[in-house]
Amino acid sequence: MSDENSIVRVRDVMKTEFDRIDGTSTVSEILGSMQHPEVRLFVVNKRDENDEFGMLLLSEIAREVLAKDRSPERVNVYEIMVKPVITVSPNMDIRYCARLFNRFKVSRSLVVENDEVIGVVSFTDIVLRGMCNLYNVCPVG
Repeated sequence: MSDENSIVRVRDVMKTEFDRIDGTSTVSEILGSMQHPEVRLFVVNKRDENDEFGMLLLSEIAREVLAKDRSPERVNVYEIMVKPVITVSPNMDIRYCARLFNRFKVSRSLVVENDEVIGVVSFTDIVLRGMCNLYNVCPVG
């Protein structure tokens, strides 16, 4: 059972290592340089201070490139990325984050603080890392 005063924040469960890419890169280039496949997405950098961050999920690459038999060498990130994206604060309670994801039908989000991406959080992180601590239901081992 959870303590009513227990709060697990997005900061406590987010992944802090992720791949950052440029929107003009090709799918082939970004896949060839990917360092963190467990995050399942790429953070697309802003072009300038008036731009917004973008996101490219591996599942979108499968849908938009692989399934449509497009050449990864000829598809640029900006053609298939999502932009703008829903972002969350690192101080948000994971319960609210889960509600936000559910309301907008998303499964992951960028974590932004001071106009900079500092992490990525997903439903998986919220359940496996957050609920584990909040409800003391950690797997054994």
